[in-house]
Amino acid sequence: MKYFIVLFFVLISNATFAQLPKVASGSIRRFENFESKYVQARTIDVWLPEGYSPNQKYAVLYMHDGQMLYDSTTTWNKQEWGVDEVLTKLINNREIKNCIVVGVWNGGKLRHSEYFPQKPFETLSQNQQDTLYKATRSNGQILFADKVQSDNYLKFLVTELKPFIDQTFSTHKNQANTFIAGSSMGGLISMYAICEYPKVFGGAACLSTHWTGIFRANNNPIPEAFMHYLHTNLPSPKKHKIYFDYGTATLDALYKPFQEQADAIMKQKRYTPKNWQTKEFVGQDHSEKAWNSRLHLPITFLLGK
Repeated sequence: MKYFIVLFFVLISNATFAQLPKVASGSIRRFENFESKYVQARTIDVWLPEGYSPNQKYAVLYMHDGQMLYDSTTTWNKQEWGVDEVLTKLINNREIKNCIVVGVWNGGKLRHSEYFPQKPFETLSQNQQDTLYKATRSNGQILFADKVQSDNYLKFLVTELKPFIDQTFSTHKNQANTFIAGSSMGGLISMYAICEYPKVFGGAACLSTHWTGIFRANNNPIPEAFMHYLHTNLPSPKKHKIYFDYGTATLDALYKPFQEQADAIMKQKRYTPKNWQTKEFVGQDHSEKAWNSRLHLPITFLLGK
């Protein structure tokens, strides 16, 4: 009897995890176990706006942590970005281009390894790298379940997923209509993506960018490595838009001094309010609820008509 009770809860848990998100408007097209030669297979949830038609072309927004975007009843913390509600309102008000959203699920335990910008990591000394690989969360869980592999993650997005999306849906394939967004580590990998593939991505939204890489700021070589990378690899402001933001509560309380360093680099590289924004949200914490409350800002900035 005990075995069947355990099995029942396992099945219920798996069914909930695999449940298709319910959206307020539009629809979800799910592609389970999307295979890649670069990273482990994962689920892709594509949101199509109400009235999606193959007879017109759509901009494409790629978003990390795809399991957290649409439906709080299916997420681990019962929070969501509310992407469908936010974008529907902006589209209906004709504030942004018609677009679809490609929600790319993270790799679970591999999330930190896939989202940590690889080239800055590799500029650290071997001793620093080894130390970081031993870093843990507050509950003692190891941050890096494997070696940093964000270069492969971006290859997956650019050379495997994007061609599939452009072939399957009616999209504008060009840089001016291809965007990438995420929060925390997803903010870092979005920054890294537009720097590594400036001919692919025309804009990046980096919310609560996790400049510290780990969960402390003191005696931490990571931010300096990120800043050096950003200074060297930031794409031209002529054809790119970049959005940063941060709150001041919980984990976001770490970010302000490093975001100010990044802002100085943006100014030095001649980014202006026309193609770059950084916003501070006093009192907001590090959560999907907070990101949902301000998602309309980066979306309007990047995709605004």
